[in-house]
Formats: sequence, C-alpha cells, structure tokens
Amino acid sequence: MIKFVGLVFLTIIFGFCTIAQNDKIVTGADQPDNYLSLLKNKNVGLVVNHTSMVGNSHLVDFLLNENINVKKIFAPEHGFRGDASAGAKIEDGVDKKTQVPVFSLYGKTRKPTPEHLNNLDLIIFDIQDVGCRFYTYISTMHLVLEACAENNIPLIILDRPNPNGDYVAGPILKPEFKSFVGMDPIPIVHGLTVGELAKMINGENWHKANQSCDLKVITVKNYTHSTKYELPVNPSPNLPNYLSVRLYPSLCFFEATSVSVGRGTDSPFQILGGLNPELGDFKFTPKSIPGVAINPSNKGKECFGIDLRELKEIPEFTLEYFFYFYSQYKNKKEFLTRENWLNKLAGTDDLIKQIREGKSEKEILESWQPELNKYMILREKYLLYPDFE
Repeated sequence: MIKFVGLVFLTIIFGFCTIAQNDKIVTGADQPDNYLSLLKNKNVGLVVNHTSMVGNSHLVDFLLNENINVKKIFAPEHGFRGDASAGAKIEDGVDKKTQVPVFSLYGKTRKPTPEHLNNLDLIIFDIQDVGCRFYTYISTMHLVLEACAENNIPLIILDRPNPNGDYVAGPILKPEFKSFVGMDPIPIVHGLTVGELAKMINGENWHKANQSCDLKVITVKNYTHSTKYELPVNPSPNLPNYLSVRLYPSLCFFEATSVSVGRGTDSPFQILGGLNPELGDFKFTPKSIPGVAINPSNKGKECFGIDLRELKEIPEFTLEYFFYFYSQYKNKKEFLTRENWLNKLAGTDDLIKQIREGKSEKEILESWQPELNKYMILREKYLLYPDFE
C-alpha cells in the first residue's frame, strides 16, 4: 500500500485565497435589482434546481412573490428539487408547491423543444456548477442556449462562483468523444463560471444554431478566480461537501472502473476502494441510499482502499490515485470495466493509451500543455472576473 505523502508537490499554487477585503460574495440571483426589471410583464421559463436560491428562498418562489409570470420550470439531472440519483430519469410534472409545470431536461428530452418554448418571452438559467466538463449541468446549459438561439428567445444567466475556478487542467475534449458528459472543446477543469462558459459557447459558435443567442449574464459581486468558495448548498447528492467537490475532477474517472468512489456511503467522492483486500487498509461497504445512490458500484460488498478525508492538503487535478489502483490489478480488465466510458469522461482515448504505454503522470500532463496554452488564450476573451495568477 503506498502512502500518499507526495501530494504537496502536485498542488500548484495559483494564489487560491479568500478575497482580501471583507466584501461578501453576492451571486447573480442575489442581485434582483439587476434583473427584475427585465422580467416584468414577461412570460418567464426557468432552468433551475435546488441550488437556485435567493437568500433563503428558491428562485421560483422569490419570483412568484415578486409577481413575475413564471410559466415553466425546466429540470436538469437530479431533478428540480435535487433529490434524484445520478443518471436517474427525470419525469415531467407539476411543482406541488407552486403548481408551475415542470419539464424534464434529463430524460427522453435533453434540449427544450419549440413547443416547450412556445409563449415564453425569455429563459433564466440559475444552477450551481462545480467547474468540471463532465458535470452535466453545463451540458444542459449548452443545449438551453442552443434552443434559445434557434427560437429567438433571450437567455439570462444568473451567475455563481466556480468552486474549482482557480486553475485549469486536463485534456481538451476531442470532437469524436462528444457526449452529454462533454459537449465542448474545453479541458476537464475549465476554470470558468457558467456565465463565462455560456459566453464562450455563444461567442465561438459551438452550438448548432445558425445565429448567436441573445445572452445576458448577471455577474457575481466580489468574486475572483482566486477566491476560495465553499458552496452553501450541495450541488448534487453525491457531492456533499467542499472536499468532494475539490476531489471530483480527479476521482470521476473511477466511475469507469470496478473501484467504488464511495457512492452509497456517507462519504462519496472522498473514499476509494475495490474488492481486493490488498488495495488498502480502509474498509467500507456501499449500499443503496434513496435519492442519492441506487445500486451503487460494489453494493453490499466490502471494499478495501484509501480514505481521502485524511488528506492534509487537497490536491488539484491529479492522476495519482488512478495510477495507483491501475497498478494494483494484474488483470487490467478487472479494473477498467468500461473503457468507452473512460474515454468519454476524459474526452479522448489518448489517456488510456498513454497509461498502457507506461507514460508517467508528469509525461501525460506535459502532453496536454500545448492545447491548454491555446485554451488559456481563448479563455481570456470571455473572463468576467479577475483571473488567478
């Protein structure tokens, strides 16, 4: 069993710190004076989930109390209330509290149809992202932006900070690996807020519409890309805290393997384990948890591995954990059980090829750098906030 004592050198310092002054971060949603006037006497559609809060009120409730005509709600993965498991189909329905119709964007339909948008004057998108290409909320945003452009409907983004927005890392998505866990040619850790990313998708014509979207971003006050931001609301059922959000970019690759990332425990994306006792001294047994993990990997089986809750420092994106578990399996097919899924998550099949060739983590990271340098130049065009250094 290796000891993960060499993580300090993996953590590249980008000036990750809190804002020097005492100014509190104010999200786009928490600045109603900047958007309510745009909504008066308009039929409004909302792309929202449980993170769409204005103070202690959900955006839907807040807008209705302000006499805004909220006509339709569009729900992403995990549902409007955020209580569906990852990958679970979301059904159309009606919000019990407000009686507003809810239309699923994570079921048979992933993109709003012309019928969905009929009689709407504008759409608001307000969902907390975690800054990773494979987090599906930004894929939903891409398709909403595309639908709005195609149907001449303005889109307003109520922006929120990116908890992984202080650096950029990972391979750039190749077109042949485009999927709902990767729709745009950006790295795994893209270093943008949803507002900045929307501007990039629109400005670079990455959507399929033959015209640009009428896009407006209500920016966050007192935020920079060096700002440490701990989410006030868990963004999805299996990212319950700051540690899981920061480890998510590095651990998501394990979803393509036989190694559990802790789904079905109280510490998802904070622990790792497989069925071989030699994988580590830490033990856990995944189980089904309604609304969080249904039939998780290795359900009901004791797993052996490592507890990342003991980390003294949280590393930025790293392949160290993946390399370790990969090295422990003599039969690699017992470890990598869904190679196509790994390639979609990585956005390329180069990663697994490089690992099989015996390339080191350093060599692999260096191979991504030329494209990352080009991306950083492109990214500068769309930044709305001071950048990390």
